[in-house]
Amino acid sequence: MAEKVTAQAALIYVMVMASASDGHMPDPELKSIARLARLLPVFEGFDEEDIIPTSRRAQEILAGAEGLDIALETIRDALPPRLYDTAYALAVEIAIADHQIEPTELRFLQLLRARLELDKLTAAAIERAAAARYRRL
Repeated sequence: MAEKVTAQAALIYVMVMASASDGHMPDPELKSIARLARLLPVFEGFDEEDIIPTSRRAQEILAGAEGLDIALETIRDALPPRLYDTAYALAVEIAIADHQIEPTELRFLQLLRARLELDKLTAAAIERAAAARYRRL
C-alpha cells in the first residue's frame, strides 16, 4: 500500500515539480523551496529535515510511467481545495525564483492550474504578484 501524502508533502511536490519542469533544478529554486518551507505558515509543524526525502519521493514519482499525471493527481488528492491557490502560488514562486520562466515551466503551470481547476483570474493575480516581487530595478 502506498504511503499517504500529507498536504505539506504535496506542497513540496508542487515546488519540486515546478523547479524540475525545465530539466534542471537551479540553486535559486532549491533555496527558495527550503526558504518557503521554513517560513510559510502552511508548513508549520513540517520538519525541515523532511524536505530532501520528500523531494526525492516527488522525483521518483515523476520518473515513473505516467509520472506527471500521477504526481498531479497525488497533489490534488492530498490538498484540501482551500489550498489549491496556495499550491499554485508556490509553483509560480519557484518557477520565477531564477528570474526567468521557461516554456516547460509555463506548461507545468498550465497543467497544475487545470488539474486544480483554478480560475483564470485567480491564476493571473498570483502570477502578477510573483512577477512584482521578483522585478529588478
